[in-house]
Amino acid sequence: MADRLRAMFCDHLSILRGKYLPGSEIRDGETRFCRSTFGVHYDRDLLPAPGAMMMEGLPDMTLHWTHDEIRDGWEPGTKVVLGDLHDETDAPLGLCPRGALKRAVADWGQRGLTPKVGIELEAFAFIHDDEGKLVPYNSRGAVVYGTGPFTDPLGFNDEIWEMAEELGFSLDMITAEFDTPQFAYTLTFDDALKAVDDIVLFRQMAREVAYQCGVILTFMPKPIAEVGGSGMHINFSFVDDKGRNALADERGGGPEHLNDLARGCISGLLEHHKALAGLIAPTATSYMRLQPASLSGYWKNWGGDHRNVTTRVSAEGGVKARLEHRMADASANPYTAVTGVLQAALLGVENPQELPGIETGDGFERTDATEGTAADLVGAIADLEADTAFREKVGSLLVDNHIFMKQQEVEKTAAMDAKALRDFYIYFV
Repeated sequence: MADRLRAMFCDHLSILRGKYLPGSEIRDGETRFCRSTFGVHYDRDLLPAPGAMMMEGLPDMTLHWTHDEIRDGWEPGTKVVLGDLHDETDAPLGLCPRGALKRAVADWGQRGLTPKVGIELEAFAFIHDDEGKLVPYNSRGAVVYGTGPFTDPLGFNDEIWEMAEELGFSLDMITAEFDTPQFAYTLTFDDALKAVDDIVLFRQMAREVAYQCGVILTFMPKPIAEVGGSGMHINFSFVDDKGRNALADERGGGPEHLNDLARGCISGLLEHHKALAGLIAPTATSYMRLQPASLSGYWKNWGGDHRNVTTRVSAEGGVKARLEHRMADASANPYTAVTGVLQAALLGVENPQELPGIETGDGFERTDATEGTAADLVGAIADLEADTAFREKVGSLLVDNHIFMKQQEVEKTAAMDAKALRDFYIYFV
């Protein structure tokens, strides 16, 4: 038996919080946390956010897990588990992002469909120089799709790969991105909850393994103002009750062969485009990334094999048919981000709208789309607040808490330059 259990949940800021418990807790179990954690900001400011009950005595909430959810961890002698949060009546806590994803999966289940998800994370690597200052990781010989020691002189990605294999993560690839020192990490498709559990644990493992190698691996959307940003691309499809890919069309893949389900999903993602930004691109630096001509999910558009559209339709059909939503970044809680995408898509299926034309512009010098996301976090949060149908679908308490905390974040970051913003976020995201 392992010596201890690391019991964790991913909070409103996408920070993984937890406790170490004795090995005797490696079973069906529970432990308590202060509910007002949902009122704590990056700078440890404790705020009276909706649902956090900071002014009502800072009571407990309870994290529940089952033995089957416990996994091998990356620390010696330590198992890990992600659980669900419950309130003082033992009812599911409306603030719990993992609970919100479970509700989204159940909502799709009412239609006889099981969501499948695959996530790609992008990240930048930093090190501390001899004076203790953060500087970009020295990978000057790196190129896009580069491999080998020029790309990763310290080999920290080899350590991440080895640990991922040991822990049973279905790692699809690690690759060097266009900018340096930027890397992408992709896990294979799985049921939505397992896929997001995997990406949350993988992300934490990767950051901690990199840290042991002297590298600060950050998933914040724009840590270096002069180069590109980092996204969290959410690929999704659905399996029906006969085990078939419900997005597949017998004629093939791509935008020429969309079925009604795919059309509905795209229409919902377009309808709630601006509100989605406030939820899944949730930091001040998200809007340094979300810009025209940046391959980032800025535009309210869709297309085929085109990296300058927000919703991309895979050219692969059959069992590999899928949609890719490219707006989110990993400063968002992955449970919340996937919930937002699935629920926006479901709203489109429930209330289908005629799709606008497919994007024909190059996305750099010309685009058919005329509407994008808000220019900053202030506007994005206002758009989220205004979209009542989307807010209710995701979960009113969770979204109200998010809006409040992000409004406070706007005030905290308003006077910061790019470097100060990096330092505000980098150790948390």
